[in-house]
Amino acid sequence: MIHKFKLGGYFIVLDVNSGGVHSVDELTYDLLDYVNPPFTDEKLSEAINALKDRYSENEINEAYDEIKELYEDKILFSEDNYEKFAKYSVVSPIKAMCLHIAHDCNLRCKYCFASTGDFGGGRKLMDFETGKAAIDFLIKNSGDRVNLELDFFGGEPLMNFEVVKQIVSYARSKEKEYNKNFRFTITTNGMLLTDDKIDFINKEMSNVVLSLDGRKEVNDRLRVRADGTGCYDKIVDGYKKLVSTRGDKDYYVRGTYTKYNLDFSNDVLHLYELGFDQVSVEPVMANPDEPYAITDEDVERIDKEYEVLADKLQKIREDGGFLNFFHFMLDLDQGPCAIKRLRGCGSGNEYVAITPDGDIYPCHQFVGIPEFKMGNLQDGTFDMSIKERFAKTHVYAKEDCKKCWAKFYCSGGCNANNFLYEGDILKAHTLSCKLQKKRLECAIMLQMKRMLEK
Repeated sequence: MIHKFKLGGYFIVLDVNSGGVHSVDELTYDLLDYVNPPFTDEKLSEAINALKDRYSENEINEAYDEIKELYEDKILFSEDNYEKFAKYSVVSPIKAMCLHIAHDCNLRCKYCFASTGDFGGGRKLMDFETGKAAIDFLIKNSGDRVNLELDFFGGEPLMNFEVVKQIVSYARSKEKEYNKNFRFTITTNGMLLTDDKIDFINKEMSNVVLSLDGRKEVNDRLRVRADGTGCYDKIVDGYKKLVSTRGDKDYYVRGTYTKYNLDFSNDVLHLYELGFDQVSVEPVMANPDEPYAITDEDVERIDKEYEVLADKLQKIREDGGFLNFFHFMLDLDQGPCAIKRLRGCGSGNEYVAITPDGDIYPCHQFVGIPEFKMGNLQDGTFDMSIKERFAKTHVYAKEDCKKCWAKFYCSGGCNANNFLYEGDILKAHTLSCKLQKKRLECAIMLQMKRMLEK
């Protein structure tokens, strides 16, 4: 299987199964519409007849021979050697946990998937005993994995910061005993950031996610306080201070774009101008009846905006700057292991979420959906059948993904979005797929351009 597209002045061909990316001439690009395995004289004749007004027969024959040689060398139209690994997509130890330290929030973001912070279950904070039980559960179910990930999530985690600190201390006290290494992340809206919190975060958190949608007018339209006022002016200086004192530890500013700011490349650039070089601005996923929701009618406009953003990022690089836009991160040389490429994030299998009541769910977006409750820490229940179900959510179990050129990059998409908007974790969310494919094309083009410049 191949996928070809034109972008950034290049004619690009992706060999899907090998991951090889090729910059080709226009003739080869056009000829690939007509020739593919098995190579026959009939296909060549059809191509010559279709392209004779643009290329000579001799040129077409030469290009045809080159394509055929690339196929014989297993560089183009390579075989799918990944499906055989699907049988290894099995129940695995848990390596990551999303700890819902607070089902409460001091903002009332209008697009919030978590019902403005309480996930539809009432406002509450996690107590330390539940946090300890969560750490014990993760250690017990992590098998021989040494490195464990834990994300303090909400709502707004800083509303329960003393318990955050207690849980971190407890987890650290167990590392040597159980030969584990905890890497903590915290996601915050920044409203309660203070110097002491910044110091603790920068000491203990391997990563920090800072919520900010971009330009003040964009951010304050939807990210509002209970009284309807915006939060931009309250949080930006705190973010700047946190990042400036963070050293070499990871962080990123995470924004959401909606129908209201389809020129979101300007928000990415605004965040860069504020001094943030690690940025993720992602499309809102919402009921299409919401006024801010992105729908199919917006896809063409969004595709063009991703191209605009790619051009802007390239210009920053050419001018000696650096901006890492997370949705354009792509490693064409290494890439994840086979199983990771087949099933993605590992939600419900390698990754779970824990609520303040100790309920266990496949991930933060499944919280509150009764059929996906996996168990509870207090009563010691854990439904392995749900874990087994999620272990099998690989791309070869998803009919829409099997023949998709993007499958090894998106790994079948977000299981939660698949369920919420298509009704089935095994049915790819169509809108997400469309946007993902364009992001991938832009990412491939940028990576290829940089390799050609070396």
